[in-house]
Amino acid sequence: MAAMALSVGIVGLPNVGKSTVFNALTAGKAEAANYPFCTIDPNVGVVPVPDPRLARITKWIPPQKIIPAIVEIVDIAGLVKGASQGEGLGNKFLANIRETQAILMMVRCFDDPNVIHVSGSVDPMRDIDVIDLELALSDVETAEKRLKKAQGGAKTGQKEAKVELALVEKVYNHLQAGKAVRNLDLSDDDRKTVSTWGLLTSKPVLYCCNVGEGDLPNGNAWSDAVKARAKTEGAGVVILCGKVEAELAEVPEADRAELLESYGLTEPALASLARECYRLLGLQSYFTAGEKEVRAWTVKKGATAPEAAGVIHTDFEKGFIRAQVYTLADLEQHHSEAGIKAAGKMRQEGKEYIVQDGDIMHFLFNV
Repeated sequence: MAAMALSVGIVGLPNVGKSTVFNALTAGKAEAANYPFCTIDPNVGVVPVPDPRLARITKWIPPQKIIPAIVEIVDIAGLVKGASQGEGLGNKFLANIRETQAILMMVRCFDDPNVIHVSGSVDPMRDIDVIDLELALSDVETAEKRLKKAQGGAKTGQKEAKVELALVEKVYNHLQAGKAVRNLDLSDDDRKTVSTWGLLTSKPVLYCCNVGEGDLPNGNAWSDAVKARAKTEGAGVVILCGKVEAELAEVPEADRAELLESYGLTEPALASLARECYRLLGLQSYFTAGEKEVRAWTVKKGATAPEAAGVIHTDFEKGFIRAQVYTLADLEQHHSEAGIKAAGKMRQEGKEYIVQDGDIMHFLFNV
């Protein structure tokens, strides 16, 4: 099987509510202790991506089971100042982030005298700077190795090596200044190249502002500052309250609507968080639908039909012949695949077809 595993790491300073949110996200019941490093080994949770289209498909094609797309969330031990030099959990922590595709940066935007802040006061901008600096310092080491290699190649007079050296130097100098690579002005091609270097600060970031219950649903002055910063970086932002999310996770589904309404919310923040992670990674869903199951599959935007088939099974991609494709609108108009075929709306697409978000597909293959 070649199904995509989407992995995002929740990072933040100790006592910002990471583990509370992680447990709510994954409907876990573990109590987070109120001290740094209570999460020593990263916990991994799998979160369904809420998608109302699944219910709309199953209205006309009732399956035995429904399988949504998923995001893997990794809860990583609290980062402290000096982690890149081995403080706290140091390099072990940084290695855990390296394996994720995006960073979900949990920022404390609430005041609570009972929950100590590791720096003694609430200041989300300072906290983000601490995390960025530690990640950048860790990246300096990685960039330094690449720099030496590029310098060696450039000495031999290779044109490509000289071009790469200029790019490596630009990235290296930016990191030396303690800045994140995601905020460096790069062309699309250069960004693509840099994304293969395994740098922590080149990963896309979603800021999660953990606010107090009274600040829902719109946040407060602290989260407004994070929003302004995210806008300049092209990053995403989700406002949530860890306490409320934990409460929602405990409540039976039938009673959730009432609780949400009492806080002025239309859905758990964790639903928008999962969707934002999905958007952040440039992903989309297509569906397969039949009596056995209706299922959302995850592909990169711009994926071809054979690549989409390969997400189900590598053999489907190798032996791809064609795809039968229709839309949810077709299904809602004609009520069945037989009706769609009779109306001439079932499309036959070949190897060049670019999959669209929400396509419903069957693959014909030969192995």
